[in-house]
Amino acid sequence: MSGRLPPLTALRAFEAAARHLSFQAAAEELNVTPAALSFQIKSLEEHLGAPLFRRLNRRVELTEAGNVLSPQASEGFQLLTAGWRAAKRVLDSGILTITAGPAFTAKWLAPRLFDFVGNHPEIELRFAATLRMLNFTTDNVDIAIRFGPSDQPDEPGLHRALTIEEWVTPMMHPDLVSKYPTVESLLGATIIFDDSMKFLKNSVSWADWFGAHDLQARELHGTHFSQADHAIDAAQSGAGVVLGRISLGETALRQGNLVAPFDTALVPRANFRVLCPEGAETRPGTRAFLDWLALEAGRMEGQLEGRRMVMPGA
Repeated sequence: MSGRLPPLTALRAFEAAARHLSFQAAAEELNVTPAALSFQIKSLEEHLGAPLFRRLNRRVELTEAGNVLSPQASEGFQLLTAGWRAAKRVLDSGILTITAGPAFTAKWLAPRLFDFVGNHPEIELRFAATLRMLNFTTDNVDIAIRFGPSDQPDEPGLHRALTIEEWVTPMMHPDLVSKYPTVESLLGATIIFDDSMKFLKNSVSWADWFGAHDLQARELHGTHFSQADHAIDAAQSGAGVVLGRISLGETALRQGNLVAPFDTALVPRANFRVLCPEGAETRPGTRAFLDWLALEAGRMEGQLEGRRMVMPGA
């Protein structure tokens, strides 16, 4: 048996056939005839000196050697594909792919983008709005904005370019301010619950906010939302008062569609980490977007002016 690697086309034919356990399906995937695919696999078996498939009636199955080679071949082609895409992404500097949660994308990024797009027409932005942790290489991502615990370590090989702090405070439609003018009056308010915060290790709640004013909240009732941006939308429509996240409510606050009339804000020990592969922060497109993010995050900090920040349990 030769130690020299066989032709890549033969390995590709084997990988597809092993994955499908069908020569016909593999041939269709590779856009070749079944006879051509069978020839490639036969040449691979001759190169190895052992069969890779048992050819049964209307089906095939892997031999012991085939079972050993199959996962390695699949992983090898995945790595090769990822490396090729990464190399292409370096060259395609005019395309920038950013992944962030759907709520942050809709409520924070999208309303601000006109400024960046106007100043950088040479950069084509592509957003992957998902809660799934995308892979920088295999998913072709340039920048990730991830929300999580403040003490969460960064993954090896990634550069943290920016941290965007989160905090929460009661938010309501302007028409409700006269109805709930004091902290005590909120005890009787129609409450909108953002249940997404419950998944944090150090979550904050209405009980924490009232506790910061030495008040004990009785059992509060209202409408519960599993998505934070839906809770903000409900408050903006006048449905009640939400303990809203500044990252999702800041645009509405700035536009006057929501108000945050009380000075106490809670810090939930969670933040947004802006990450990119180490070294990628120097690429022109990535650098421009990171600088813009830092500028916009700094503007959001203006909402902190005059507020009393409380970290429950500290």
